[in-house]
Amino acid sequence: MSVNLQKGQKVSLTKEAPQAHRILVGLGWDAKKKGPFGGGSDFDLDASCFALKNGRLTSKKDICYFGNRDVMKKAIHHHGDNLTGAGDGDDEQITVDLDKLDSDVDKIVFVVNIYMAKMRRQSFGDVKNAFIRLVDENTGAELFRYNLSDGSVDKVAGLIFAELYKHNDEWKFNAIGEGTKESSVETLASLYE
Repeated sequence: MSVNLQKGQKVSLTKEAPQAHRILVGLGWDAKKKGPFGGGSDFDLDASCFALKNGRLTSKKDICYFGNRDVMKKAIHHHGDNLTGAGDGDDEQITVDLDKLDSDVDKIVFVVNIYMAKMRRQSFGDVKNAFIRLVDENTGAELFRYNLSDGSVDKVAGLIFAELYKHNDEWKFNAIGEGTKESSVETLASLYE
């Protein structure tokens, strides 16, 4: 049974789903109708994640995105880039195998950015039905879902969506939903260096 989370809500993955060790993180979105001010381009949202050690990004090799799809010997795997967001369900997916992560990884931050947002004059205000969800990859059961719908990120092209973090040997999930002026994978990553 999936739990719908609110912005800022934290839940224990270890307590709620102790059997879940391979986590599929799915991201979905729909673009609002293209209008005279929405530009003529498709919306290409890119999901990425950063594996942090002691809360910091210590190596660019620990950035998982469409250009670096396997991190830490495939402990983290990006399933590929969706260039348009068309269709139902997840638009991009990242799998995290908690048992295979480097032992000193204490946080994985999931971010989303709109590719070429400034040039295309696009922001999250042009996106609707954005969500992130955690699925037990072994059973296919959705565990947690966070729907981004409060309008607080309308004017930004970068988003810190959520994080998985370890606290007292327990993996937890935090629904962040915080917009940021950084709008590329590189500049988002720089927030954690």
